[in-house]
Amino acid sequence: MNSTQKKWPFVFITVLLLLVNFGAGLSGAYLGLKIFTPTISQEKTTKTQVINEQSAIIDTVEKTKDAIISVIISKDVPVFKEYYSNPFEDFNPFGFNFNIPQREQIGTEKQQIGAGSGFIVTADGLIITNRHVVEDETASYSVIMNNGDIIDAKIIDTDPTYDIAVLQIDKKNLTYLNLGDSDTIKVGQSVIAIGNALGEFSNTVSSGIVSGLGRTVTAGSGYGQVETLNNIIQTDASINPGNSGGPLLDLNGNVIGVDVAMAQNAENIGFAIPINPVKSILTSIQENGEIIRPYLGIRYTPINKTIQEANNLPYDYGALILRGQSPEDLAVIPGGPADKAGLQENDLILEINNIKIEATHPLQSEIVKYDVGATVTLKVYSKGAEKEVPVILEKNPM
Repeated sequence: MNSTQKKWPFVFITVLLLLVNFGAGLSGAYLGLKIFTPTISQEKTTKTQVINEQSAIIDTVEKTKDAIISVIISKDVPVFKEYYSNPFEDFNPFGFNFNIPQREQIGTEKQQIGAGSGFIVTADGLIITNRHVVEDETASYSVIMNNGDIIDAKIIDTDPTYDIAVLQIDKKNLTYLNLGDSDTIKVGQSVIAIGNALGEFSNTVSSGIVSGLGRTVTAGSGYGQVETLNNIIQTDASINPGNSGGPLLDLNGNVIGVDVAMAQNAENIGFAIPINPVKSILTSIQENGEIIRPYLGIRYTPINKTIQEANNLPYDYGALILRGQSPEDLAVIPGGPADKAGLQENDLILEINNIKIEATHPLQSEIVKYDVGATVTLKVYSKGAEKEVPVILEKNPM
Protein backbone atom coordinates (compact mmCIF):
# COMPACT_ATOMS: atom_id res chain seq x y z
CA MET A 1 0.00 0.00 0.00
CA ASN A 2 1.47 3.34 -1.05
CA SER A 3 1.45 6.50 0.98
CA THR A 4 -1.49 7.91 -0.95
CA GLN A 5 -3.64 4.91 -0.16
CA LYS A 6 -2.73 5.13 3.52
CA LYS A 7 -4.14 8.66 3.71
CA TRP A 8 -7.63 7.74 2.52
CA PRO A 9 -8.94 6.39 5.81
CA PHE A 10 -7.72 9.55 7.56
CA VAL A 11 -9.26 11.79 4.89
CA PHE A 12 -12.49 9.83 5.00
CA ILE A 13 -12.70 10.10 8.77
CA THR A 14 -11.92 13.81 8.62
CA VAL A 15 -14.62 14.45 6.00
CA LEU A 16 -17.09 12.38 7.99
CA LEU A 17 -16.38 14.39 11.13
CA LEU A 18 -16.84 17.65 9.22
CA LEU A 19 -20.15 16.44 7.87
CA VAL A 20 -21.28 15.42 11.36
CA ASN A 21 -20.25 18.78 12.79
CA PHE A 22 -21.94 20.61 9.95
CA GLY A 23 -25.10 18.60 10.49
CA ALA A 24 -24.94 19.26 14.20
CA GLY A 25 -24.55 22.96 13.47
CA LEU A 26 -27.59 22.90 11.26
CA SER A 27 -29.49 20.97 13.91
CA GLY A 28 -28.38 23.45 16.55
CA ALA A 29 -29.46 26.36 14.40
CA TYR A 30 -32.77 24.63 13.76
CA LEU A 31 -33.31 23.89 17.44
CA GLY A 32 -32.35 27.43 18.34
CA LEU A 33 -34.95 28.75 15.95
CA LYS A 34 -37.58 26.46 17.42
CA ILE A 35 -36.72 27.62 20.95
CA PHE A 36 -36.86 31.29 19.99
CA THR A 37 -40.21 31.13 18.19
CA PRO A 38 -42.43 30.51 21.31
CA THR A 39 -40.85 33.56 22.99
CA ILE A 40 -42.15 35.80 20.21
CA SER A 41 -45.54 34.12 20.40
CA GLN A 42 -45.63 34.45 24.18
CA GLU A 43 -44.80 38.17 23.95
CA LYS A 44 -47.66 38.69 21.50
CA THR A 45 -50.00 36.71 23.76
CA THR A 46 -49.02 38.80 26.79
CA LYS A 47 -49.60 42.04 24.89
CA THR A 48 -52.98 40.77 23.73
CA GLN A 49 -53.95 39.85 27.30
CA VAL A 50 -52.97 43.31 28.57
CA ILE A 51 -54.96 45.00 25.81
CA ASN A 52 -57.97 42.78 26.51
CA GLU A 53 -57.84 43.54 30.26
CA GLN A 54 -57.54 47.27 29.62
CA SER A 55 -60.51 47.13 27.28
CA ALA A 56 -62.53 45.20 29.87
CA ILE A 57 -61.75 47.79 32.56
CA ILE A 58 -62.67 50.68 30.26
CA ASP A 59 -65.91 48.99 29.19
CA THR A 60 -66.83 48.17 32.80
CA VAL A 61 -66.24 51.73 33.98
CA GLU A 62 -68.26 53.13 31.08
CA LYS A 63 -71.31 50.94 31.68
CA THR A 64 -71.34 51.27 35.49
CA LYS A 65 -70.41 54.92 36.09
CA ASP A 66 -73.99 56.25 36.10
CA ALA A 67 -74.97 53.83 38.87
CA ILE A 68 -72.18 54.84 41.24
CA ILE A 69 -72.87 57.81 43.50
CA SER A 70 -71.24 59.93 46.21
CA VAL A 71 -72.93 60.07 49.61
CA ILE A 72 -72.78 63.53 51.17
CA ILE A 73 -73.10 63.95 54.96
CA SER A 74 -74.42 67.35 56.05
CA LYS A 75 -75.15 68.87 59.40
CA ASP A 76 -76.32 72.14 60.96
CA VAL A 77 -73.22 73.72 62.44
CA PRO A 78 -72.98 76.95 64.47
CA VAL A 79 -72.15 80.19 62.69
CA PHE A 80 -70.16 82.74 64.68
CA LYS A 81 -69.49 86.46 64.35
CA GLU A 82 -66.16 87.80 65.51
CA TYR A 83 -65.88 91.19 67.21
CA TYR A 84 -63.64 93.07 69.64
CA SER A 85 -64.54 94.46 73.04
CA ASN A 86 -62.80 96.58 75.68
CA PRO A 87 -63.40 95.16 79.18
CA PHE A 88 -62.32 98.47 80.74
CA GLU A 89 -64.59 100.62 78.61
CA ASP A 90 -66.75 101.72 81.60
CA PHE A 91 -63.78 102.42 83.85
CA ASN A 92 -60.57 103.45 82.11
CA PRO A 93 -59.06 106.52 83.84
CA PHE A 94 -55.77 106.15 81.99
CA GLY A 95 -57.34 105.94 78.53
CA PHE A 96 -55.79 102.60 77.60
CA ASN A 97 -57.38 100.89 74.58
CA PHE A 98 -57.79 97.17 75.22
CA ASN A 99 -59.44 95.26 72.33
CA ILE A 100 -60.02 91.61 73.10
CA PRO A 101 -61.36 89.32 70.29
CA GLN A 102 -64.74 87.73 71.02
CA ARG A 103 -67.03 85.26 69.22
CA GLU A 104 -70.79 85.29 69.22
CA GLN A 105 -73.04 82.62 67.69
CA ILE A 106 -75.50 84.20 65.27
CA GLY A 107 -77.24 81.02 64.09
CA THR A 108 -76.55 77.79 62.24
CA GLU A 109 -76.05 76.73 58.66
CA LYS A 110 -75.95 73.36 56.92
CA GLN A 111 -72.46 72.31 55.94
CA GLN A 112 -70.91 69.17 54.51
CA ILE A 113 -69.04 67.32 57.23
CA GLY A 114 -68.17 64.09 55.44
CA ALA A 115 -68.62 61.92 52.37
CA GLY A 116 -68.69 58.32 51.26
CA SER A 117 -69.66 56.20 48.29
CA GLY A 118 -72.56 54.02 47.24
CA PHE A 119 -74.19 52.37 44.25
CA ILE A 120 -77.71 52.06 42.87
CA VAL A 121 -79.17 48.54 42.93
CA THR A 122 -82.74 49.10 41.66
CA ALA A 123 -84.27 51.27 38.96
CA ASP A 124 -86.49 52.95 41.57
CA GLY A 125 -83.61 54.31 43.62
CA LEU A 126 -82.45 51.83 46.28
CA ILE A 127 -78.80 52.42 47.12
CA ILE A 128 -76.27 50.28 48.99
CA THR A 129 -73.57 51.89 51.12
CA ASN A 130 -71.82 51.20 54.44
CA ARG A 131 -73.61 51.60 57.74
CA HIS A 132 -70.69 53.56 59.17
CA VAL A 133 -71.09 56.14 56.36
CA VAL A 134 -74.58 57.08 57.59
CA GLU A 135 -74.35 56.29 61.31
CA ASP A 136 -74.67 59.93 62.51
CA GLU A 137 -78.36 60.15 63.43
CA THR A 138 -78.22 63.94 63.72
CA ALA A 139 -76.94 64.41 60.15
CA SER A 140 -78.82 64.55 56.87
CA TYR A 141 -77.79 62.71 53.73
CA SER A 142 -77.88 63.35 50.01
CA VAL A 143 -76.28 61.78 46.97
CA ILE A 144 -74.47 63.28 44.03
CA MET A 145 -75.24 61.51 40.77
CA ASN A 146 -72.66 61.05 38.05
CA ASN A 147 -74.28 63.89 36.07
CA GLY A 148 -73.93 66.26 39.02
CA ASP A 149 -77.54 66.13 40.27
CA ILE A 150 -77.89 66.34 44.06
CA ILE A 151 -80.80 64.34 45.52
CA ASP A 152 -81.90 63.96 49.15
CA ALA A 153 -81.54 60.42 50.48
CA LYS A 154 -83.50 58.59 53.18
CA ILE A 155 -82.08 55.77 55.29
CA ILE A 156 -84.37 52.74 54.97
CA ASP A 157 -82.49 50.45 57.37
CA THR A 158 -79.01 49.38 58.46
CA ASP A 159 -77.35 46.06 59.27
CA PRO A 160 -74.54 46.22 61.85
CA THR A 161 -73.51 42.60 61.25
CA TYR A 162 -72.26 43.39 57.76
CA ASP A 163 -71.85 47.19 58.07
CA ILE A 164 -74.44 47.73 55.33
CA ALA A 165 -77.03 50.49 54.94
CA VAL A 166 -79.82 50.80 52.38
CA LEU A 167 -80.81 54.29 51.21
CA GLN A 168 -83.68 55.48 49.02
CA ILE A 169 -83.78 58.41 46.62
CA ASP A 170 -86.92 59.72 44.91
CA LYS A 171 -86.03 59.06 41.30
CA LYS A 172 -87.13 56.45 38.77
CA ASN A 173 -85.74 54.66 35.72
CA LEU A 174 -82.22 54.72 37.04
CA THR A 175 -79.21 52.80 35.81
CA TYR A 176 -78.32 50.17 38.40
CA LEU A 177 -75.63 47.57 38.95
CA ASN A 178 -75.97 43.81 38.68
CA LEU A 179 -75.03 41.83 41.79
CA GLY A 180 -72.63 38.97 41.13
CA ASP A 181 -71.78 35.83 43.09
CA SER A 182 -69.10 36.35 45.73
CA ASP A 183 -68.93 32.60 46.43
CA THR A 184 -67.22 32.07 43.06
CA ILE A 185 -64.44 34.63 43.59
CA LYS A 186 -60.91 33.32 43.10
CA VAL A 187 -57.70 34.70 44.57
CA GLY A 188 -55.80 36.40 41.76
CA GLN A 189 -58.78 37.45 39.67
CA SER A 190 -58.91 41.05 38.43
CA VAL A 191 -61.22 43.53 40.16
CA ILE A 192 -62.13 47.22 39.92
CA ALA A 193 -62.94 49.59 42.80
CA ILE A 194 -64.85 52.81 42.10
CA GLY A 195 -65.75 55.46 44.66
CA ASN A 196 -65.52 58.96 46.06
CA ALA A 197 -61.83 58.82 47.03
CA LEU A 198 -60.95 61.05 49.99
CA GLY A 199 -64.50 62.41 49.83
CA GLU A 200 -63.29 64.73 47.11
CA PHE A 201 -62.60 62.83 43.89
CA SER A 202 -65.86 61.20 42.82
CA ASN A 203 -65.90 58.08 40.64
CA THR A 204 -62.20 57.44 41.12
CA VAL A 205 -61.24 54.16 39.47
CA SER A 206 -58.58 51.75 40.68
CA SER A 207 -57.89 48.20 39.59
CA GLY A 208 -56.09 45.22 41.05
CA ILE A 209 -56.65 41.63 42.04
CA VAL A 210 -58.31 39.67 44.81
CA SER A 211 -55.43 39.25 47.24
CA GLY A 212 -57.15 37.03 49.79
CA LEU A 213 -60.48 35.62 50.95
CA GLY A 214 -62.09 34.85 54.30
CA ARG A 215 -60.28 37.62 56.16
CA THR A 216 -61.34 38.85 59.61
CA VAL A 217 -60.67 42.54 60.23
CA THR A 218 -61.36 44.97 63.05
CA ALA A 219 -62.24 48.39 61.68
CA GLY A 220 -62.87 51.73 63.33
CA SER A 221 -65.27 54.40 62.07
CA GLY A 222 -64.81 58.14 62.18
CA TYR A 223 -67.19 58.26 65.14
CA GLY A 224 -65.07 56.18 67.49
CA GLN A 225 -66.95 52.90 66.99
CA VAL A 226 -65.09 49.65 66.35
CA GLU A 227 -66.51 46.59 64.64
CA THR A 228 -65.25 43.16 63.66
CA LEU A 229 -66.03 42.02 60.13
CA ASN A 230 -65.72 38.38 59.10
CA ASN A 231 -65.27 36.53 55.81
CA ILE A 232 -64.00 39.68 54.09
CA ILE A 233 -62.42 40.03 50.63
CA GLN A 234 -58.89 41.43 50.52
CA THR A 235 -57.78 43.37 47.43
CA ASP A 236 -54.79 45.39 46.30
CA ALA A 237 -57.03 47.78 44.34
CA SER A 238 -56.62 51.16 46.05
CA ILE A 239 -59.36 51.83 48.61
CA ASN A 240 -59.09 55.23 50.27
CA PRO A 241 -61.13 57.17 52.83
CA GLY A 242 -64.32 58.11 51.01
CA ASN A 243 -64.41 54.83 49.07
CA SER A 244 -66.47 53.23 51.85
CA GLY A 245 -69.72 51.91 50.43
CA GLY A 246 -68.55 51.83 46.83
CA PRO A 247 -68.63 48.70 44.66
CA LEU A 248 -65.89 46.18 44.05
CA LEU A 249 -66.54 44.93 40.50
CA ASP A 250 -65.41 42.02 38.39
CA LEU A 251 -64.39 42.62 34.77
CA ASN A 252 -67.96 41.93 33.63
CA GLY A 253 -69.25 44.85 35.70
CA ASN A 254 -70.92 42.69 38.36
CA VAL A 255 -70.68 43.77 41.99
CA ILE A 256 -68.82 41.15 44.01
CA GLY A 257 -68.18 43.24 47.11
CA VAL A 258 -68.80 46.49 48.97
CA ASP A 259 -65.65 48.45 49.77
CA VAL A 260 -65.42 48.88 53.54
CA ALA A 261 -61.94 49.49 54.92
CA MET A 262 -58.24 49.85 54.28
CA ALA A 263 -55.26 48.70 56.30
CA GLN A 264 -53.33 51.49 57.96
CA ASN A 265 -49.53 51.63 57.70
CA ALA A 266 -49.68 49.41 54.62
CA GLU A 267 -49.76 49.82 50.86
CA ASN A 268 -52.62 48.53 48.75
CA ILE A 269 -54.35 46.38 51.33
CA GLY A 270 -58.07 47.05 51.17
CA PHE A 271 -61.14 45.09 52.18
CA ALA A 272 -64.65 44.57 50.84
CA ILE A 273 -67.79 42.89 52.17
CA PRO A 274 -68.87 39.94 49.96
CA ILE A 275 -71.99 40.77 47.97
CA ASN A 276 -73.94 37.55 48.64
CA PRO A 277 -75.01 38.50 52.21
CA VAL A 278 -75.99 41.93 50.86
CA LYS A 279 -78.41 40.25 48.44
CA SER A 280 -80.46 38.88 51.32
CA ILE A 281 -80.48 42.34 52.93
CA LEU A 282 -81.80 43.86 49.72
CA THR A 283 -84.44 41.13 49.35
CA SER A 284 -85.64 41.73 52.91
CA ILE A 285 -85.94 45.46 52.25
CA GLN A 286 -87.92 44.88 49.07
CA GLU A 287 -90.25 42.32 50.64
CA ASN A 288 -90.67 43.71 54.15
CA GLY A 289 -89.58 47.34 54.04
CA GLU A 290 -86.93 46.55 56.66
CA ILE A 291 -84.02 44.23 57.30
CA ILE A 292 -85.34 41.14 59.06
CA ARG A 293 -82.68 38.95 60.62
CA PRO A 294 -82.93 35.65 62.54
CA TYR A 295 -81.32 35.30 65.96
CA LEU A 296 -80.54 32.67 68.59
CA GLY A 297 -80.99 34.82 71.67
CA ILE A 298 -77.67 34.23 73.41
CA ARG A 299 -74.56 36.11 74.48
CA TYR A 300 -71.32 34.32 73.71
CA THR A 301 -67.59 34.58 73.28
CA PRO A 302 -65.65 32.90 70.45
CA ILE A 303 -63.21 30.22 71.60
CA ASN A 304 -59.61 30.16 70.43
CA LYS A 305 -56.44 28.38 71.51
CA THR A 306 -55.67 30.89 74.25
CA ILE A 307 -59.14 30.69 75.82
CA GLN A 308 -59.08 26.90 75.51
CA GLU A 309 -55.83 26.60 77.44
CA ALA A 310 -56.82 29.15 80.08
CA ASN A 311 -60.10 27.34 80.81
CA ASN A 312 -59.01 23.74 80.17
CA LEU A 313 -61.61 23.27 77.41
CA PRO A 314 -61.52 20.20 75.14
CA TYR A 315 -61.97 22.36 71.99
CA ASP A 316 -60.12 25.36 70.54
CA TYR A 317 -63.12 26.49 68.49
CA GLY A 318 -66.81 27.19 68.99
CA ALA A 319 -68.98 29.80 70.72
CA LEU A 320 -69.19 29.65 74.52
CA ILE A 321 -72.51 30.91 75.93
CA LEU A 322 -71.70 33.48 78.65
CA ARG A 323 -73.50 36.29 80.44
CA GLY A 324 -72.41 39.91 79.98
CA GLN A 325 -70.75 42.21 82.49
CA SER A 326 -73.93 43.77 83.84
CA PRO A 327 -76.63 41.79 85.71
CA GLU A 328 -79.12 42.55 82.92
CA ASP A 329 -76.95 40.87 80.26
CA LEU A 330 -78.12 37.28 80.68
CA ALA A 331 -76.35 34.48 78.82
CA VAL A 332 -79.60 33.13 77.37
CA ILE A 333 -82.39 35.59 76.62
CA PRO A 334 -85.61 34.37 78.27
CA GLY A 335 -88.20 33.26 75.74
CA GLY A 336 -85.73 33.37 72.85
CA PRO A 337 -85.02 30.52 70.41
CA ALA A 338 -82.04 29.19 72.41
CA ASP A 339 -84.04 29.28 75.64
CA LYS A 340 -86.88 27.34 74.01
CA ALA A 341 -84.38 24.77 72.72
CA GLY A 342 -82.91 24.24 76.21
CA LEU A 343 -79.49 25.84 75.74
CA GLN A 344 -77.83 27.05 78.94
CA GLU A 345 -74.96 29.23 80.09
CA ASN A 346 -71.54 27.56 79.63
CA ASP A 347 -72.78 25.40 76.77
CA LEU A 348 -70.28 25.41 73.91
CA ILE A 349 -71.76 25.59 70.39
CA LEU A 350 -69.39 23.68 68.09
CA GLU A 351 -71.25 23.49 64.77
CA ILE A 352 -74.34 24.77 63.00
CA ASN A 353 -75.67 22.43 60.29
CA ASN A 354 -72.27 20.67 60.17
CA ILE A 355 -70.33 23.94 59.74
CA LYS A 356 -67.60 24.32 62.36
CA ILE A 357 -67.84 27.59 64.31
CA GLU A 358 -64.40 29.19 64.01
CA ALA A 359 -62.73 32.42 62.90
CA THR A 360 -63.70 32.01 59.24
CA HIS A 361 -67.23 30.88 60.15
CA PRO A 362 -68.30 32.88 63.25
CA LEU A 363 -71.65 32.01 64.78
CA GLN A 364 -73.46 35.26 63.96
CA SER A 365 -72.37 35.19 60.31
CA GLU A 366 -73.65 31.64 59.96
CA ILE A 367 -76.97 32.38 61.67
CA VAL A 368 -77.86 35.28 59.37
CA LYS A 369 -77.56 33.01 56.34
CA TYR A 370 -80.91 31.46 57.28
CA ASP A 371 -84.47 32.76 57.09
CA VAL A 372 -86.65 33.51 60.07
CA GLY A 373 -88.55 30.31 60.89
CA ALA A 374 -85.80 27.98 59.65
CA THR A 375 -84.74 25.06 61.84
CA VAL A 376 -80.99 24.63 62.33
CA THR A 377 -79.15 21.83 64.11
CA LEU A 378 -76.48 22.84 66.58
CA LYS A 379 -73.75 20.50 67.81
CA VAL A 380 -73.28 21.47 71.46
CA TYR A 381 -70.79 20.42 74.12
CA SER A 382 -72.72 20.51 77.37
CA LYS A 383 -71.75 19.13 80.79
CA GLY A 384 -69.02 16.93 79.40
CA ALA A 385 -70.86 15.45 76.43
CA GLU A 386 -71.72 16.35 72.84
CA LYS A 387 -75.33 16.53 71.71
CA GLU A 388 -77.35 17.83 68.78
CA VAL A 389 -79.94 20.51 69.45
CA PRO A 390 -82.53 21.62 66.87
CA VAL A 391 -83.39 25.33 67.12
CA ILE A 392 -86.13 27.27 65.32
CA LEU A 393 -84.78 30.71 64.43
CA GLU A 394 -86.94 33.73 65.18
CA LYS A 395 -86.95 37.36 64.10
CA ASN A 396 -84.37 39.50 65.85
CA PRO A 397 -86.35 41.98 67.96
CA MET A 398 -83.56 44.54 67.87
